[in-house]
Amino acid sequence: MFQIENLGEAAIESPLQLSTVRGDNIFNYVDDNDRLVYDLSMETYNSCLANGEEPNCLEKAGPRQNIYFDPKKTTAAIVTCGGLCPGINNVIRGVVMALHYFYGVKRILGIPYGYEGLNPKMKHNLEELTPDKVKDIHQFGGTILGSSRGAQDLGVMVDTLVQNNINILFTIGGDGTLKGSDAIGEEIKRRGLDIAVVGIPKTIDNDIDIIDKSFGFETSFDIASPILRDAHNEAKGAYNGVSIVKLMGRDSGFIAASAALAQPVVNFVLIPESEFNLYGENGFLESLKRRLESKHHAVIVVAEGAGQHLFAKEDVKKDASGNVKHDDIGVFLKDKIIEYFKEILPITVKYIDPSYIVRSAAANSGDSVFCSGLAYMAVHGAMAGKTKFVVGRVNNNSVYLPISAVTKKRKKIDLESDFWFAVLQSTGQPFVM
Repeated sequence: MFQIENLGEAAIESPLQLSTVRGDNIFNYVDDNDRLVYDLSMETYNSCLANGEEPNCLEKAGPRQNIYFDPKKTTAAIVTCGGLCPGINNVIRGVVMALHYFYGVKRILGIPYGYEGLNPKMKHNLEELTPDKVKDIHQFGGTILGSSRGAQDLGVMVDTLVQNNINILFTIGGDGTLKGSDAIGEEIKRRGLDIAVVGIPKTIDNDIDIIDKSFGFETSFDIASPILRDAHNEAKGAYNGVSIVKLMGRDSGFIAASAALAQPVVNFVLIPESEFNLYGENGFLESLKRRLESKHHAVIVVAEGAGQHLFAKEDVKKDASGNVKHDDIGVFLKDKIIEYFKEILPITVKYIDPSYIVRSAAANSGDSVFCSGLAYMAVHGAMAGKTKFVVGRVNNNSVYLPISAVTKKRKKIDLESDFWFAVLQSTGQPFVM
């Protein structure tokens, strides 16, 4: 289930001076047979024991004693795709530094503006990335390489890799980017080329399946937290004041839920995973009415993908990445709240959408550490000749996963989890509306 593909035998001795002996206080090389159990539940353990089966295991990430690519002859390239997210520059910096200083790879190329940069017709020139060029980029948000959405012709992209003698392609992006990476890897395999494709999952929504979290997510709700504090101040500043804050979360509500827990002044969290009714005794608007009658203010946090069932849709529209374009739930809620309370209570409604501020911020300290670790582990796997894999943390361990395993479905909040229960306890909102 989690088998990682390799380009061939790793027969070159690694330039890293690491250990193979436990207890000598020097970091040890990781063997391909070093594996970690995926499902840690007692139920799965007992089932495997009873049936004599080996549990699903993940390949441990880290430096190998033997590598596949000769550093002196290796060219690596980095591409960033999709929407902005805190930490992209940190990952770029980490990959460049690890390739250059750990392994001695001297030719590293940056591919501008996403997969467009692999299409010569777009006339985006590849650029050399050096330690001097990237040494300070972690201090800034966005991506120094630029980004874009949408696919390009597979054959053309692989031709560009071949023409530029690229041996390793690092792709930094979310679900669509990773699916594109896997397709590029398949085309490379079909042609019998020696090019490794490595994914570093990037999604501010934290919706990549299997992995514990994606980089940038922690920063996102860290940035959102003081915004919620200020929204609370706005709400309390008026009699029956209502503040609505819309946060990112197309299919998953992790940012909205986590920000509400980090800043426990929120009274309602609306997420894509949990449908709600506007009207009726147990509906959202009546629940909001009871809140205002009791406390005379309310803070509502809504994920961008929440409440889409409330819109009449004649057809489904998608963006260049293949994501469904959602209607604006924030403005919709604002209008419905004003309309509902017009004859009931005098209210003041403030609507705040800080999405683009949140996603373009620089990574916080926690994400900075996380990004560097992901970059280093990605480089170790790539130099060992592994391909079509992503690096991530599962059960708090760094592992390699096939790209195909993490793109089968989006990760969502489990409404029966202690995480969501904590949100409901913090807000005091009804379990079901």
